[in-house]
Amino acid sequence: MKVVKKTDEYTIMQRRDKRHAVVDSKGNAINGDDKARILSAEGLIKIPEPKAEEPAAEEAAPAEEAAEEAAAE
Repeated sequence: MKVVKKTDEYTIMQRRDKRHAVVDSKGNAINGDDKARILSAEGLIKIPEPKAEEPAAEEAAPAEEAAEEAAAE
């Protein structure tokens, strides 16, 4: 593995398959959200924005209201 960046807190290494490994100062692997946060802060990856679910709920609300009005008549 090739060392990309080394700090006091962690070391970022690039594997032969071009993915990254992050290891803390004690030699333990850092995974999950912490790894993604570190790699994103260093500019090595881009984390996509989560899709907003609220507009879909707003579109469904008028359809539900129309159905209730039709049922009331």
